[in-house]
Amino acid sequence: MPSPTPEGKDARTMTLEAFADTIVPGEKRSPDDRAIAGAAEGGGAVQAGAIELLEWDATGLSESLDGFSSALDAHAGAYAAEHGLTLDESVPPFVALPFEHRTALVQQLTTPGHPEKALWVSLALFSNMAFDSAAHMHTADALAQGHPGLIALGIEKPGPDGLWRFDEYTYGRPLARLHPATTPSGSPA
Repeated sequence: MPSPTPEGKDARTMTLEAFADTIVPGEKRSPDDRAIAGAAEGGGAVQAGAIELLEWDATGLSESLDGFSSALDAHAGAYAAEHGLTLDESVPPFVALPFEHRTALVQQLTTPGHPEKALWVSLALFSNMAFDSAAHMHTADALAQGHPGLIALGIEKPGPDGLWRFDEYTYGRPLARLHPATTPSGSPA
C-alpha cells in the first residue's frame, strides 16, 4: 500500500497531479498544496479531473499509472542530481521539483527522439483532455460543477430541458432553410 504524504495523498496521486499541473497549470487548492505549483490562476488539469480521467479504465492507462509515477519520480531524481538540486524527501521527487524544473523535465521526456516519448505524450494528452473536454464526465454535469476547462473555453450551459440551442449562427446566418416537412424535433419527415 502506498505511504500517505503530508497532504494525506499517496505518492502516486501527488506525482500524477504534479505532472498534470505541469501540462495545464492551475492555482493551489490550499497554501500547503505541494502537487500543484500554483503557476496559473484558476483551475488547471487537476481541478478539471485529470486524475479521475487517468484512473478511468476506458483510457487504457489506469493499470499503468503506478509505473508512470515510479518512472517519473526516477527521472526527477536523475534530473535533480544532474542539475545539482536538493529535493525535499517528504514528497515524491517530481513533486519536490520547482515548477520550472518540472516543465524542463517534461519537455525532455516529450522531445522527439526520447525513447519514452510516446508514453509521456499519452499522459500529457489525457491531462489536456481532462481540461479541454471533461471526457470522463457528461458535459452538462461538468458545467453544473463549474468545470474550469469548459468554462475557460466558453462552453455554455444547456437550457432547462438539458438541450443546447444556439441563437446565433456560426456564420451569422442559417446555412440552409428548414425543409417544410421537418418535424418539431428537427427530424426529416
